[in-house]
Amino acid sequence: MHSALADDLARLPELLQSARDFAARELAGVAVRPVVHPGKAPDQDPLPADGTGAEGALARFAERWAPGFSGSAGPRYLGFVTGGATPASVAGDWLTSAYDQNVSGAAGSWAAALERETVGWLRELFGLDEAHSGAFVTGATVSNTVGLAVAREWLGERLGVDVSREGAAALGPVDVLSGSPHSSVTKALSVLGIGRDRLRQVPALAGNREAVDVARLDAALAGLGGRPAIVVANAGTVNTVDFDDLRAIAALRERHDFWLHVDAAFGGFAALSPAHAHLVDGLGAADSVCVDLHKWLNVPYDAAVQFTRRRDLQTRVFHNSSPYLGLPTGDPDFLHLTPENSRRLRALPAWFSLLAYGRAGHREIVERNVALAHRLGEGIAALRGLRLSAPVRLNVVCFTLAENPTQERVAAMAEAVAASGEAFLTPTVYDGTPALRAAFSNWRTSEADTDRVLATLASLPL
Repeated sequence: MHSALADDLARLPELLQSARDFAARELAGVAVRPVVHPGKAPDQDPLPADGTGAEGALARFAERWAPGFSGSAGPRYLGFVTGGATPASVAGDWLTSAYDQNVSGAAGSWAAALERETVGWLRELFGLDEAHSGAFVTGATVSNTVGLAVAREWLGERLGVDVSREGAAALGPVDVLSGSPHSSVTKALSVLGIGRDRLRQVPALAGNREAVDVARLDAALAGLGGRPAIVVANAGTVNTVDFDDLRAIAALRERHDFWLHVDAAFGGFAALSPAHAHLVDGLGAADSVCVDLHKWLNVPYDAAVQFTRRRDLQTRVFHNSSPYLGLPTGDPDFLHLTPENSRRLRALPAWFSLLAYGRAGHREIVERNVALAHRLGEGIAALRGLRLSAPVRLNVVCFTLAENPTQERVAAMAEAVAASGEAFLTPTVYDGTPALRAAFSNWRTSEADTDRVLATLASLPL
């Protein structure tokens, strides 16, 4: 055994304590450090011929790389929809690495059973029923891809084609309809061989909305002449967290033949709040559902879950035909359900957080974030030089410059906020106008943090 490796093994408790102390210091300071570091990263070093040992690697990381890492786990990182990591989920994540389980199958470990329990808890959390089976994946992009892969197989079933054997080309042109789809949907359509151009955007409701006009969707489906299709509904759009009327869309299946996939990447968490659960009414009628857990569940990257009512079709798509892996059974191993064979135990951080804080603790995070988004939205509406692009519906504030909101001026505003070290916001285009988004999903964010963000915006020379 290499000497540095042998030394590290002998000193493993001390090394883990050093890493623990360093991580604790970093997390303790995440609320006061600059939120992002836009400066130039160090030049790349050559691969060392001899190792430094773990202590040397930790020291080198702390000196050379740690200062440039963002405060994305902190309370004022409002870019994208980025949750933090609850204390319990961090503990679970560390144990995930320590145990290093490959959750491809159930043989030899209880880890797969723990994932099944966690999926069951999440299914209950989002108001789904036992007909929805699920599995952990890396994020919303893969969750959407898995759901649409099962939808593609369903199309084959309807058209008498075995897509998993004959390929997507055997289907002919596929019709995919959606109102305001996330970009990961078009990426999934490309990966699945359906094609980005097969996505047909159906007009949204009038009045500054992103929710699909169900009457227009009805007409679009009627225009297909009975050919089966895929409908991607949105439970929480990216820009303004608008929600499609899921129950009304599901009711269209009385007249039209389509697979209903719901992208509920972060909007699905509205189910936790009695005041907002009506937004996801009808989610249980979906044939497949995407939910991203490293967003509003506040577990470490990467973690998401996918659900479907047709596990038989999912197994047909993803089963791995190899004697040493075994054939799918009535309760298939996870390697037969997702694109991955080798799978990290992503469920453990979620299991820890769900057990530690329960439904009530996670509901409090959701409701506090929603209240803070409204607080920021009200503050922005009162600022000269800024205006809301749309009403604050849940946890995202979409806003822009009151005058001359060009791409360059809005980008300069985002850069100025980032350079202040106080916050991080991400750009978008809403209703044809460049804008910024402030997304609240971190368990640490408080009223004081929100007021600091507002003060930063107020100080800008707009």
